[in-house]
Amino acid sequence: MANKKERAGNIFCHIYLIILSAAAFFPLVWVLLCSVKSSGELTSEPTRFLPKQFTFDNFAHVIRDLGFAGNIGNSLIIAVTTTGIAIVISSMAAYGIVRFFPKLGSAMSKVLVTTYMFPPILLAIPYSMVMARLGLVNTRIGLMIVYLSFSVPYAVWMLVGFFKTVPIGIEEAARVDGANKLQTFVQIVLPLVMPGIVATAIYTFINAWNEFLYSLILINSTDKMTVSVALKSLQGAEILNWGDMMAASALVVVPSVVFFMFIQNKIAGGMTQGAVK
Repeated sequence: MANKKERAGNIFCHIYLIILSAAAFFPLVWVLLCSVKSSGELTSEPTRFLPKQFTFDNFAHVIRDLGFAGNIGNSLIIAVTTTGIAIVISSMAAYGIVRFFPKLGSAMSKVLVTTYMFPPILLAIPYSMVMARLGLVNTRIGLMIVYLSFSVPYAVWMLVGFFKTVPIGIEEAARVDGANKLQTFVQIVLPLVMPGIVATAIYTFINAWNEFLYSLILINSTDKMTVSVALKSLQGAEILNWGDMMAASALVVVPSVVFFMFIQNKIAGGMTQGAVK
């Protein structure tokens, strides 16, 4: 009797999860299908699920005529550079907090994460004034500095938990074998916390890739525009071309989804390891 109840419960859970997965996956499928429909079909039969004729004209128009490939390149440069700098700074800061200033550093990391208490719109004017004084308005460097001011504190706070899981005895054994502090940090400690670094890097990359407000405020040139602002500009056109909108959305979303499908285990493992202190 117990086995039947357990089997029925498992079947119900699987059906429930399948329904939730289908509901979550349907918008992506709809975007992909609409991106390969002709403009006339999107206008005349907007609710039709499968296209009558597959076409890649929308992708060609978005990439070739609207210059969306350049916007993707801008976002990649900004997001990758921001992530790399943030990981280097935050990993060294988190290690220093754990090993050299455990009490003071723990309080400092909590103070750093309070920067996320302020809504982004509240800091838009101060950031704009600072970037204008520095002459960094309408530059990728200025946008990276703004992103780093948000990503580094949170990355430090996350990595502190990962570095606490590294036993001090491993580092002492490396020092006995002749390794200096830098070698111990790079060759011994970093590989042990690599799942946490990967998870933190992915989170930082997502924030920089999806950020819209500061990119809209600080970037004025179309050749330096990021994908989030470029998508919004398509929506703000006098005549909204849904084919272009769907094709541009697919170019932004699909690579991210495929990327996360391959690294989801690393993310889950990193988050689990960081929770153990």
